[in-house]
Amino acid sequence: MKVRIKRQDDRRSAPYWQVFHFRGEGRITVAAILEKLNERDQLEDIKGKQCRKIRWECGCMQKMCGSCAMVINGHPALACGVFINTDDTEILRLEPLTKFPVVEDLIVDRSVIWERQKEALMYLGIRKHPDPKEHDHQYSAAKCLKCGLCLEVCPNYLGAKDDFYGAEFANNAYLLHSSSLNRKRALEKQYEEHFAKQCSKSLACRDICPAHLQTLSSISYMNRR
Repeated sequence: MKVRIKRQDDRRSAPYWQVFHFRGEGRITVAAILEKLNERDQLEDIKGKQCRKIRWECGCMQKMCGSCAMVINGHPALACGVFINTDDTEILRLEPLTKFPVVEDLIVDRSVIWERQKEALMYLGIRKHPDPKEHDHQYSAAKCLKCGLCLEVCPNYLGAKDDFYGAEFANNAYLLHSSSLNRKRALEKQYEEHFAKQCSKSLACRDICPAHLQTLSSISYMNRR
């Protein structure tokens, strides 16, 4: 199998493609393939050129941290959650997410997700007594990995300079609003400004989410306010 990776040496350099041979080992994850490539004493591309190790991020390897989000054969996904049958696959194509600045190779800078939470003053304030009817939904919303996959597939999100903040923001707005005693109006204002006015309801975010968040329920809850 050939592994074709879009690489970039640093933030300022131009991207380039590099292809590697990978001997079939049955059905394994993309994350495992990257690990095995980097375990080689000397990494060489398909032309025999020596090259540095492939830079990518990983943490839990169990679809629980979101670190390994990338574009796999044209589809955004977590590398630890995508299995490849190496005996039947001819080419595996890996690219970094396209809506975040590339740091190096498959690593992108997703700090904009956290910065926007701070800029919009998304905090709880005084916590109210929990509503038992909201427990399951709140638990779901709290599982957001901040992986960026929802933003990658969203047709309305254009990048870091966009004032539309995407599904991650909507889920967090719901989580805080349903738990706050004194910041509901402020949260509603931020939700309307940075989400409600620009969301076209494609629901691509719901379908791509590795944590299976109840995004549509979060949007419906906030839109009723």
